[in-house]
Amino acid sequence: MGLIEAHPKIMLGKPVIAGTRIAVELVLERLASGETEQDLLDEYPRLTRDGIRAALAFGASALHSDVIYPPVDEAA
Repeated sequence: MGLIEAHPKIMLGKPVIAGTRIAVELVLERLASGETEQDLLDEYPRLTRDGIRAALAFGASALHSDVIYPPVDEAA
């Protein structure tokens, strides 16, 4: 993946932006909550636009499997 790496001793093996301890999960959650790329770049100086794009690509590729996801019951 290039800019995404995972090592058992860093963030419990979660995928992170290479050279940082910034988890892909964190980037995706923050963007999904409405924060902008610039918000993340301001808060995490080691993060780059390429790192953010790599996190988005990683998230998208993780969904390119043959797994069928059940619909979310929003009433629950």
